[in-house]
Amino acid sequence: MIQRTTARLTVLVAIVSTIGCDRVTKHLASEALGHGEVRTYLADTIRLEYAENTGGFLSLGANLPEPWRTRLFTTATGAVLLLMAIVAVRARWDVWLLSGACLVLAGGASNWIDRLVRGSVIDFMNLGVGPVRTGVFNVADVAIMAGAGLLVLARLRARRMDSRASSSL
Repeated sequence: MIQRTTARLTVLVAIVSTIGCDRVTKHLASEALGHGEVRTYLADTIRLEYAENTGGFLSLGANLPEPWRTRLFTTATGAVLLLMAIVAVRARWDVWLLSGACLVLAGGASNWIDRLVRGSVIDFMNLGVGPVRTGVFNVADVAIMAGAGLLVLARLRARRMDSRASSSL
């Protein structure tokens, strides 16, 4: 009972702190960079610049008509996040799967909040060397990608363990 309570509390803290970190950094970015200022660090390897993204990943769908963007990025995303949360709560996942799901949920929820409140997501980080650069992203996007990576690694690990168990039989 205590382990289950500790696990739930840990998950809650992880989700709330990820969302909180994203919300704070977006607020700071809008205050410090919202007037078109660009800041660069490490010989322009890290670039901070304010951008509003009305689309999805890498602005995909930004040119869709407003009603379609709302359906896709607000309604459908909200439904997927809710479904993922229900599955995560009901399933008895190991720590790796649960950690990955929490990061994806927290990042997705924070960007979803932006869409509900503003109609767009605040992005402000860009990495690269010379002309090779990432798209502009935020802390929630980092959480989503890290969570997706953990989910993939957890599945690969589970497959490897399953194949070892079946080969030993």
